[in-house]
Amino acid sequence: MIKLSLYIWISWLLFAGTLSDEEIKGCEQQPCQNGGICESQNGGFRCLCSERSQDGRLYGGQTCTVALTGCDGDLCVNGGMCSPLLVNDKHTRTCVCLAGFTGPQCQTPTAFSFETRGSMYVETPLADVQAPLNITFSFRTGRPVGTLLQRRAGADDPHVLAIELKDGRLRLTSLTGQGSRRALVQELPGDVSNKKWHTVEAVLGGAVSRIRLLCTDGDCDMHAITETRQLLPGPALATMPGSPLRQSLLIGAAGLAQGSGTSVDGQGAFLGCLRDVLVDSHLVVPVSEESHAQVNVTLGCSDKDKCDDSPCQNRGRCVSQGWRSYACECQRPYEGPNCTEEYITARFGNENLESYGVFSLDDHPGSDVTVSMFIRTRQSSGVLLVLANSTSQYLRLWLEQGRVKVQVNTFESLHGQSVISDGHFHLLTVKLQGDTTSLSQSAQSQGSFLIRHVQAHPGDLVYVGGLPEPRASAAFGGYFKGCVQDLRINSKRLQVYPIATSVATYRLEQRVNVAQGCSSDNACTINPCLNGGMCYSMWDDFSCSCPPNTAGQRCEEVKWCELSPCPSSSICHLLSQGFECLSNMTLRGDRGIFSYQGNGKITRSLSRVFLSLRTRQSDATLLHAETGSSFVSISLRDSRLLMELQAGVDGSPRLTVQSQGPVSDGEWHAVELSMDNETLQSSRWILAVDGGESCMSDTIAGNLDFLREGVDIHVGGLGPDAGGGTSLAGCLGPVEIGGLHLPFYGDTELNLPRPQEEQFVRTTTTTTVGPQYGCYGGRVCEPNPCRNQGVCEELFDLYRCACPSGWAGPLCQDPSDTCATGPCVHGTCSDVLLPGGGYKCTCDTGYSGARCEVEVDTCEENNCSRGATCLRGLRDYSCLCPHNTTGIYCEENIQEIPWYIESIPFPTLPVSVCRGKKRWNYSCFNGGNCSDMDDMCECLPGFIGQWCERHVDRCASSPCLYGGYCFNQVNSFKCVCDVNHSGQQCQIDISDFYLYVFMGVGQNLFQLLSYLLLRMDDGPEVEWGWAYYDD
Repeated sequence: MIKLSLYIWISWLLFAGTLSDEEIKGCEQQPCQNGGICESQNGGFRCLCSERSQDGRLYGGQTCTVALTGCDGDLCVNGGMCSPLLVNDKHTRTCVCLAGFTGPQCQTPTAFSFETRGSMYVETPLADVQAPLNITFSFRTGRPVGTLLQRRAGADDPHVLAIELKDGRLRLTSLTGQGSRRALVQELPGDVSNKKWHTVEAVLGGAVSRIRLLCTDGDCDMHAITETRQLLPGPALATMPGSPLRQSLLIGAAGLAQGSGTSVDGQGAFLGCLRDVLVDSHLVVPVSEESHAQVNVTLGCSDKDKCDDSPCQNRGRCVSQGWRSYACECQRPYEGPNCTEEYITARFGNENLESYGVFSLDDHPGSDVTVSMFIRTRQSSGVLLVLANSTSQYLRLWLEQGRVKVQVNTFESLHGQSVISDGHFHLLTVKLQGDTTSLSQSAQSQGSFLIRHVQAHPGDLVYVGGLPEPRASAAFGGYFKGCVQDLRINSKRLQVYPIATSVATYRLEQRVNVAQGCSSDNACTINPCLNGGMCYSMWDDFSCSCPPNTAGQRCEEVKWCELSPCPSSSICHLLSQGFECLSNMTLRGDRGIFSYQGNGKITRSLSRVFLSLRTRQSDATLLHAETGSSFVSISLRDSRLLMELQAGVDGSPRLTVQSQGPVSDGEWHAVELSMDNETLQSSRWILAVDGGESCMSDTIAGNLDFLREGVDIHVGGLGPDAGGGTSLAGCLGPVEIGGLHLPFYGDTELNLPRPQEEQFVRTTTTTTVGPQYGCYGGRVCEPNPCRNQGVCEELFDLYRCACPSGWAGPLCQDPSDTCATGPCVHGTCSDVLLPGGGYKCTCDTGYSGARCEVEVDTCEENNCSRGATCLRGLRDYSCLCPHNTTGIYCEENIQEIPWYIESIPFPTLPVSVCRGKKRWNYSCFNGGNCSDMDDMCECLPGFIGQWCERHVDRCASSPCLYGGYCFNQVNSFKCVCDVNHSGQQCQIDISDFYLYVFMGVGQNLFQLLSYLLLRMDDGPEVEWGWAYYDD
């Protein structure tokens, strides 16, 4: 109605004019311009200006000649239509707004929506209790139920009128007693929950309350009256004496607190949009900020699915639930409407304190019980959870070697397969279903087992992180150190620190030393990093940033060899706690014996000896040490290695073990001596040379622990004070006793001292000059012992003479027969009488070279045509031709058979493989047989060649006469003659014979035809006709 009046008023202003002046007497002079219509009025006229633009303009004024400029710039927004006006000779405008907007420029939205439970509270004064409340509004929704608005006439009025949706129909309801009594006043037909705009007019209160549907999506009938059945008149309202009476209107009418805006239980919250709400001709405009009178109101209207905006956080799944409504299915450990709230983590064992929590079951969990939780720990053992009643603990979960162990009824148990003590969160799930219990970790099954059925009851206790009694916790690995989050039994939570969102939770009975969050102990407090490493704290762990040349979790491994601690003549060998400089050492003459002692810090058992040597000496002492009745000696005797040992209790027998073969051959040999059983005080000893077959002693002896401290260990001889014995002349490689090296270099020769705690130290040496590092033999070729220009070759303390031609003997002292050694491999040797001597080789067939050592391949440069196969011989080669070629080198093509002559296939003959007497096997082709002669074949008639590879061409002499075609066959030929010739070689002319045959056949045919014609004339005449016979 308001918009219709507005349009009439605008039209009046557009077409308005003034009375004609004296010069203009009426419409006879057509005073109205630009399409205006003249209308006579009281002896004058007025112009009704056209609503249609003229040249893009609207005109006004007394005679429609003034161009209206009020809409220049078009200041109407939100789709509003601008209408220019001329009022009192002033240009102005008015904006005709689209539905949902108002204001001079249509800038104010009137549409608002309820996307969740919410309301808008409107209060207006009530002058007369009997006066009705007139409301007009438009709404849009896709939900079939909901309360659009409620009206109460005064705070103490028990009667409420509500406009509701039920089953998609609009209805007017009277509610009393906080909604306990409900009466249907009116219900409109048709479904209005179709997401279209519907405009409703309502009269609430007064004599009769009613509602009327005015329009749907702009298709309005302003005079239509929806016939409805009134079930009940509007409630009578009483005035509160002495106080001003006010009436309240709740739009949305859901979820309000108690007070003047309290809603009465109706059809639930309205979820949808409203616009252009008029209360007693007053437009209700929403504000942009929340207040006590406006709750959960959103400006504007949108039916876009909210799940399209991904409101659910932390991998939550959005589920649409109607008009702009959704629910989030949250992933653990998150909760809340949008999955934004995370369950608070409980920290157990912070700073190694004994901590635990106790919960009680206040309901019956059911026949099946599922326990699940997130845990994070680096501790390999500890109690996780215990379910107990007044008599026993019927479910236990604890960590053992970093894996989860489940035990039911104290007997049945299951051990998890995966280690979870890695500092990451893991989801553990234990299901007790009937007589089966299963364990899973992060959705991966760890197994299941059968149990006796258990039942949880109200009043049972749940212990988390440990038990109150420390000794009871120690039986299952002690108190848990780590974090627990989102602990549940079935769907009910066990929260040490509850979250804000309301969830079903078991009651916490006790909490001891359990901290909030998942903090970490500062493992760097005690600075675990060695050798100057920098400690960085991690969650319940640490990381060391090691300086250069160090490694290991705590920088305990120093990369000593990168510091170049050894002399250039040695190789640095890295040990777990230090290094050794390894080298070979030459011992002979003035470079004598080395002595060693333990440094007093050796604690390991010395149960093995390793050394390497190189010598040609048959008898020598390699290593010797003695103290009291105990001694050990390793020596060479008759070129074999011998170990003698007496260790253990006094009076124990002497142990000896000797190698099987000699080692004094001038080559390097690795020797290892070890106890057969290192765990015993006395055992047999085993000697192994070069990792080969080992020898075992017949008697037993103890280990070499007597060498740990205060005992001189001599290497290379018996020592400077011992008489007798032979010192070693040769080379020694690394020597180890119990895995500890006997260093060849003294501390003063090293760039850095050896840092290892356990070590042997070199004490004295008998050398008159410095040690000779490396392995060097004696100078046996100085002077040269070889005669007659022989070359001396050193072979480590041994030499060998390489004699020139014509000389032989150890020293090249004897003349020699140059052919005596058979230098010619495949040929005959003959001496050459030259000043320098020598020989000459006459090679056998098929060989060449100075010593006839090169085998000649006769096929290497063959002339066989393409497609032929070269057959290798001693002196020459042959070519095996395909069937379409011939000739020595298969270079000639065999004439093709004419198309009119039927071909005669060549027979397939076998191939024999023969064993050669001299060098190689060969084959005989075309049915040939192996011959007693080397590389020869016995061929069938018609084939020739060394291997019967060539077919004798019997057609080569053109035996077929008069153009006959010759077929070459095995040792024969066949002629195919033309029609005029015959015979084996087509030598017979048979051209006349065909003439005689043709004349004879023609004569016989003529006689036969004549006879047949004569016989036909002599036959009887026959009359042909039809004869009918009646039955």
